[in-house]
This record gives sequence, structure tokens and C-alpha cells, in this order.
Amino acid sequence: MTELFVKQALLPDGWKKNVSLVIGPDGTFSSVKADTRPSAQAEQLEVALPPQISLHSHAFQRGMAGLAERRQTPSDTFWTWRTLMYKLASNISPEQMEVIASYLYMEMLCAGYTQVAEFHYLHRDKTGALYNNPAEMALRVASGAQTVGLGVTVLPTLYMYSGFDARPLLDEQKRFASTPDLIMNICQAITQRGNSAALVNVGVGLHSLRAADMASIKTLVEGKTGTVPVHIHISEQMGEVEQCVSATGSRPVDYLFEHVSVDARWCLVHATHLSGREVEKIAKSNAVAGLCPITEANLGDGFFPFVDYVSLNGRFGIGSDSNVLISPGEELRTLEYGMRLSAQSRCVALPRGKMGSTGGWLYRQAIAGGAQACGFGKWGLIEGARADICTLDIDKLILPHLEGDAIVDAVLFSLPALPVEHVMCAGVWQVRDGRHPLQDKLTSQFRDVMSKIFSES
Repeated sequence: MTELFVKQALLPDGWKKNVSLVIGPDGTFSSVKADTRPSAQAEQLEVALPPQISLHSHAFQRGMAGLAERRQTPSDTFWTWRTLMYKLASNISPEQMEVIASYLYMEMLCAGYTQVAEFHYLHRDKTGALYNNPAEMALRVASGAQTVGLGVTVLPTLYMYSGFDARPLLDEQKRFASTPDLIMNICQAITQRGNSAALVNVGVGLHSLRAADMASIKTLVEGKTGTVPVHIHISEQMGEVEQCVSATGSRPVDYLFEHVSVDARWCLVHATHLSGREVEKIAKSNAVAGLCPITEANLGDGFFPFVDYVSLNGRFGIGSDSNVLISPGEELRTLEYGMRLSAQSRCVALPRGKMGSTGGWLYRQAIAGGAQACGFGKWGLIEGARADICTLDIDKLILPHLEGDAIVDAVLFSLPALPVEHVMCAGVWQVRDGRHPLQDKLTSQFRDVMSKIFSES
């Protein structure tokens, strides 16, 4: 048993003082009580938060962070950025994938994440052939997470076509080729591997409506995958919306809702370009909108209709997506600041008429949406939840003696990143004093791998 005593902690029912947390041998909280006194064996901490969740990640793209910032054409867009991404994707081996994932996931822990949903579609080898074990690459991702002690929801992703009307995959997409049967087999392999259930679970990904036909989507989400989370890229770019209307006569979200039952299992990633009717459909479905503010800003996607969506009690979470910058605080700050610039107003994220802390509300809502999108019924500093905790170094706060949501507002809006002190995942301290024990080793391995990949490409 591990015992912690926290002077200020954010519990599901709000901030509490003098909180005692007991962690059982199964890596979950066996007891969480406020207004207590520390026991002799308890480690004493100042401020603790439930860690954030990245509900959308492409781990391999960390290997191109900062390399796509040169204009390639007179009008540089997502579609031109994609050419560099394909080039990187075509040159990664399974061993290199595990190194990249381990390094990224170590960075995530140090930044204050303890769970990631990995939207994984690098299924085949460099020639487009299946590995002897079709789940090879997905298992490498899971191994990377286990190496550093981060929770991962692996989402083997269906990718069949290069565009609407069943256009054949491009040569640079041959590693992504999959079928519903292949995805189900990969899911089964991950589930049956016998690894740490506390750190690895599984869902399914659908790359997009342009990359999979509706019959295959229905086969996968209504078939043997059961009730696992379902994630899909949707309505990220106006070009995608226009192509969908041309091919189907409907906008993407409308088309999806017309053909499948979208419910709380679903995470609709980006959903940037929506009609008012589509906003209402997503909010009423209890699905999660997977927002990736840093990546969406980096790619010039546009603004998600956040104010209208949350006014309908829509659920959302944050994702690191392209992993160009690993910072849950920056994701939330970019979300709020984008809306401020657009609306020429302040504290925009709060639902209409709601008073109080912008940062505190954003942080809590993102946790709830992220936990749902990763298939967790319980998340946070609560009895029965996985024992994940992020403590803050209060000496890095600009102003002293802050309490409650004033702390969250301060770290989100006055510091460059969360002042992470220690991070625990599943009852084990993985980050101490802002560092992971494998940080130097994984950084060296990552740099060696990327040098090799770029020298060969």
C-alpha cells in the first residue's frame, strides 16, 4: 500500500484540502478522503491534479516536429503538409516505431499526461506486405507505452481508400492498407497479449469517411469489437467536406449519423467544419468531440464551433495529434485564445451565462471527455479509479498562496507549460522532479533513430 497526503487536490466534486489517498497493490485508489491528517508513512505533497489525457495521437509524427514549417507551394495547406508526413511514414521499421513511441510517451508523462489514445494505421511493412504477425506495429506502440509506464488505448485504424468513391490507395499509403477483419485481428492480438491490463486497452479507429466505405465501417463497429471506443477523423478540412457532399450528397457528420448509431462510444476527431444541425447531432449523441488545438492551428484547419457546442452540453477532450508540441496546458490555452481572437472577447470557453474559472472548467471537462474517449468509466482522484496523479511545483507559480481553480488559471495562462513535479500512473511514480528515469537513454535512442531514417530517405 502507498499513502499520499496532499494539501490541495482536485477531486471530482471540486477542490479539497488535506486529502489522504491510499493506493492498493492493484494500482487503483482504494481510499480518497479529504479533511484528514497525514499518517506517519504518507508522502506529503502540496498540489495534486488528475492528469490529462491525449485522446488523439499519431506517435510517429513526433519524428517530423518542426520540419514542415517551410512553404512548399504558393498556397501551403494540410494537403501539402501531408506529403512530408507520408515520406516519414514510409521509412519506419517496427523497431524504430517502438523507439519513437517510447520517447514520445516519456515526453507525455513529463508534460502531465498519463493516458493516450494512439490512432494507429502503420500496419504493413515498407513494401506494403503484412508482417508475419499482422499486429507487429501496433504491439510495438503498446510496448513503447509499457516501457515508460504510460497508459495507452491502441486504436488499430481502418484505412482502405485514398478518397471517396473507393479510389485506390496511393503508393505512399500502401503501409496503411487494412480491412475490417485485419483490424479485428489486431485488436484481438493486443487484448490477448497478456500484458499489463492497467496500462493497455484497445478501441478501433476509422481513418475517415473518405478512407473507408460505409459497409466496412458498419461491419467493424457493429461486429466483434463489442463496446470498445470508436474514433474517426471527420470534417477537419473544407476540402474533405466538399468531397463528401459531392460523393454522397451529405456533409460528413450528417452522412455518418444517417448510416450508423453514434453514441457515447464515439470520438469525432476535429469536427472543425460543422453546420448548426451537425453541432446539435454530436452534442445530443453523447459522443466526444476530439479537439487538437495545437495541431489544428499548426495545419490551419479552422475553428471548431465550440461556443455553440458546449451550450448544448457537448462533450470534448484534447488530443496531441501530430505531436508537434507536447503540452496539455498549451492545448487548452490555444483552444481558449483562438476563440478570444475570433470573438474579440475574453473567457469565451465557459458556457453562456456560467461564471467562474475558465482554466478550471476547461481542465475538468477535457479530463472527462478524454476518459470517456479512452473507455474509462472512472478517472481522477476517486476511489476505484486507476491511481494516476500529477503534482505541481508551486515554487514555479508567479504568485504565492494561490488556491483551487486560481492555481489552474495561473498555470494555464501565465506559465509556458504545466509546472509538473511528480507524475504517477497506475500506482507507480514515473516522473520525479520533472524527469523520467529513462529520459536520457530514450532521448539518445530517438535521435539516433531519426538520424538513420532521414539519412536513408
